[in-house]
Amino acid sequence: MRTLAGARGLLPVWAGLALLLAATSPPRAAAQTPAGPEVVPGVAASLDLSLIAHPLEHPWSIAFLPEGDILVTERPGRLRLVREGALLPEPVRGVPEMLTGLQAGLLDVLLDTGFADSRLLYLSYVVGTPEAASVRIMRARLAGEELVDQEVIFESRPPAPGLEQFGGRLAFGPDGLLYLTLGDRFAGERAQDLGDHAGSVVRLGRDGGVPPDNPFLGVPGALPELFTVGHRNPQGLALDPAGRRLWSHEHGPQGGDELNVLEGGRNYGWPRVTYGVDYDGTPIGTGTHAPGTEPPVRHWTPSVATSGMAFVAGDRFAGWQGSLLIGTLREQALLRLELEGGRVTREERLVEGLIGRIRDVRSDPDGHVYLVTDDPEGGLYRLAPTVEQAVRLLGDDPHRPASETAVDQPG
Repeated sequence: MRTLAGARGLLPVWAGLALLLAATSPPRAAAQTPAGPEVVPGVAASLDLSLIAHPLEHPWSIAFLPEGDILVTERPGRLRLVREGALLPEPVRGVPEMLTGLQAGLLDVLLDTGFADSRLLYLSYVVGTPEAASVRIMRARLAGEELVDQEVIFESRPPAPGLEQFGGRLAFGPDGLLYLTLGDRFAGERAQDLGDHAGSVVRLGRDGGVPPDNPFLGVPGALPELFTVGHRNPQGLALDPAGRRLWSHEHGPQGGDELNVLEGGRNYGWPRVTYGVDYDGTPIGTGTHAPGTEPPVRHWTPSVATSGMAFVAGDRFAGWQGSLLIGTLREQALLRLELEGGRVTREERLVEGLIGRIRDVRSDPDGHVYLVTDDPEGGLYRLAPTVEQAVRLLGDDPHRPASETAVDQPG
């Protein structure tokens, strides 16, 4: 029997069918604030879950090329191409040298909006040493299966010790400028220091220059690239379908994962305020609210370990238009959030426990949803709303290793 591998063991296909197609399952209670959304199991549609490419070593991000190829970053420092449903054996050449280990390595890949003509793309990755590491953005041109004309356009500062909490998501905002999320590097006080990039979202021109209307430009002691501050480890970044608002989510400690709408110059509170507690159970900051800080649109306590985020594109999934999709590491589920007026009104949990830790989620130009799983032998999966086959796996080995989990430090 073919199986789906997840951190809870090997699940038979009939178990996946039962979860994906059980349209009469009752709603499940979940921890939430009194004003929080309804949380239900995944019952909205019959889903075809296909394994497209495997194995990928700790894949982190996905990008869709106009000719149909798919780019996937592997955290150990490789950029891979999937062509006509097959993973090419050799990585893309010309990827820069970087620092790897734990959460360090190659992170996001983002195509320029004019990629079809320019072939320009952006990579975020970690550089330096374990004693002094930073996040860098490189812009390059994809020529066949090689990166050429590489140019480093940004590097976070100051460098710091450690191989965790880097953030690293890239997106273009409503203004057409380039945004990058940066984690606090397990030093929360850095997120409140305007002279430090850690714990912030930065805003750049496409050449790495500082936009003249950046909100902290001219503030004494502030780094000019800062756009928002007070973040812990933001790993999701997505522009809404109307192109008006940039959304971000971030890991809390023990509880307090957050979903936010980013507004320039705002302070999102970490570590002054949080819905979470420290890993030893002690309080952090002064509570959940404080003057001068922005409350989250949604928070998850206990943590689900949010990672990767995308809005549904097109109308392939009936009833999903405008929904926000979020991958989770700890819950090993795809969250579908229904939004109304900037609020989350409903949360649906899909493919829970079936494929392991979901690192990224993206919607392709045809409206399919793609996922990658964070695993030494991770996979690229596609969701489609069909009933022909609720779970389909490619490949002949039903006994591949199950995913590893990281409970205390899920980033």
